[in-house]
Amino acid sequence: MDSLLDTIGINNIIYILGALVIVLLIAFLIILGKVIVLNKRYKKFMLKLGEGKDLQEDLENYMYKVERVEKQNAEILGKISGLDKDLESCIQKVGIFRYSAFQDTGSDLSFTLALLNEHNDGVVFNGIYSREMSNIYAKPIENGKSKYTLSEEEQVAIKKAIEGDK
Repeated sequence: MDSLLDTIGINNIIYILGALVIVLLIAFLIILGKVIVLNKRYKKFMLKLGEGKDLQEDLENYMYKVERVEKQNAEILGKISGLDKDLESCIQKVGIFRYSAFQDTGSDLSFTLALLNEHNDGVVFNGIYSREMSNIYAKPIENGKSKYTLSEEEQVAIKKAIEGDK
């Protein structure tokens, strides 16, 4: 190694390193100039693309709005899920059956009305009409059945409600 330094000489190594520094400095200045030109062209492009407005600012505003809409959508989906759960217990199925309870009455003035939710829980009303009186009876329904004895007309109304036949 010492013989190599003696052959080349320390002064020559300093000249070589100095030349290398100058070459690197020139390369740095060229690259810096290209970056400055590219940055100017980028800004000019963004202004043209944004129709005189700053496109980058528009994109940032757009992204902010998108994030806000995503949050609102998540809230809405949560509320919809809650409404779906609440809707299960609401009356969704209705079945009505009109009939003549007694032969001495002229038309079908008696009726049974079944009001059921999604799980076929609810109530069945039976309105019996005669010339002397009119009575209405109600029976609870759970899963399409009642712990009370159901008349044939009440069973028809419940079946219509469950099957969706009105």
